[in-house]
Parts: sequence; structure tokens; C-alpha cells
Amino acid sequence: MVVTNEDRLFTGSIPQLYDDYMVPLIFEPYAADIAPRVAMLQPGSVLEIAAGTGVVTRHLANALAPEVRIVATDLNQAMIDRAVTVGTSREVEWRQADAMQLPFPDESFDVVVCQFGAMFFPDKPKAFAEARRVLRSGGSFVFNVWDTIDQNEFAAVITFALEQMFPDDPPRFMVRTPHGYSDAAVIAQHLVEGGFDQRPVITTVTAKSSATSANIPAIAYCQGTVLRSEIETRDPSRLVEATNAAVAEISKRFGNGAVEGKIQAHIIVANR
Repeated sequence: MVVTNEDRLFTGSIPQLYDDYMVPLIFEPYAADIAPRVAMLQPGSVLEIAAGTGVVTRHLANALAPEVRIVATDLNQAMIDRAVTVGTSREVEWRQADAMQLPFPDESFDVVVCQFGAMFFPDKPKAFAEARRVLRSGGSFVFNVWDTIDQNEFAAVITFALEQMFPDDPPRFMVRTPHGYSDAAVIAQHLVEGGFDQRPVITTVTAKSSATSANIPAIAYCQGTVLRSEIETRDPSRLVEATNAAVAEISKRFGNGAVEGKIQAHIIVANR
């Protein structure tokens, strides 16, 4: 799997659309899953990497005791700015930081958490080594990744619609990056290469992605992710057409009115 610089770039209107559409559509259910997993570990300090617009951060702020330190980071300042604007129920330290080179001393945190960010790391073992470096002995690295695209219905249907629209050069961002890092054996090997010598616990969690209309997932994926950049690279005048093609395909598969699709992800816990 190749992750390009463009795959890691969330700029312009993408952060707001991402937060307004993608977060409730697919990220909220897994934020509600991962925050209690972190809370059960009873940490005194938590580092979140690739925090995006802060959906997990908000859940952590609610799930953890007020005295627990939460530091939330993301590579993209625009995403952090959106997270700060939305806010949290209590104080959180926000910092721009690259997961490949974390600006924290060794053994600084009890838990490192990352929701759907590992797929974007250009060098997974290096990023995992950084997570391990900042963990205290006995600490836990808790993260999740999407399962293959065929197990995530809206992403698969929208990718299919765009393949019909751009048959000679279909946008493959969703297949390549968000759904391109799901092999448990590969993930476990990368953790070993990053210095985690204990076997990780990997759990598959299935959920439902729901929306009041087909427009919502179409806008979410086509305009609120890097998929937008791939569409506009092919023809900047066809973004609305591509979104409408996604609406039509979702309606064809799931009906008019409210729509619901399967989503599936792996939750990984690696202990230092």
C-alpha cells in the first residue's frame, strides 16, 4: 500500500465538511467504542495522535476523570483548529504534531490512542515505535483501523459510482488508504517492528452507518475527505456531478429516504 502526501492532506473546506458529515456518519460509533476501552485502563495521562477534528477527544474528555491529562495532536493544523472551535467538556492540551516524530519525552504517557489514523502513517513501524517510545512501561497503545472496503458499504458503493464516472482513471483513495490497512498479520508484524514484543489483542467491531438521506454519505465521502481532491484532480468542474452520482448509487442500493449501511473496523491493543 502506498500512502501519498495528498492522502494525508485535509485542508480548505474539508475539515468542516468532515466534522459535519463524516464524524456522525462513521466516526462517532467507534469513538463511543474506543473511549471506554481507554477509560478501563485507568490512565493518569493520555496522548491522542491523529485526533482529526476531535471526536474521540470529546469522548475521552467525558469518559476520563478531570485530573487525567489529555493531550490531543494532529498533523494538520486545520483539523486542530476545527476541533478547538467545536470544543470539549473540559480542558484538553492541543498540539500540532507528526506521529512519525512525536515532540514528547520518552515514557510520558500511560496510554496512546489513535482512531483511524494508522492507515495514513507513511512508515507504520516508525510511527508505532514513536507511540511505544512515549509510553510508560506497562502502558497501552489503543488504535483502530477500517476493515476492507467490501465490509464498509457506503464507501464501497461510492467507490463503485466513481469507477463508472471515471472508468479510465477511477479515484482509488478509499480503497488505497482508509481501507487499505486491515490485515491483522501485517499490523501485528508492524507492531513487532516498532518494538512491541507482546502479542496485540485485535477485536473486530461491526456497526451501522445511518443517515436521513443518501445526500449525507455522498457529500461526506465526496466532499469531506481527500477523495474530493482526487475527483477535482481529474476534473475540477465535476465535483457536484460526482456527488450526485454517489447519491444516485446509494439510493439505488439502499432506497430513498433514510439509509443505513454496514461499517466494520478492527480495534487493536498493544501493551508495552
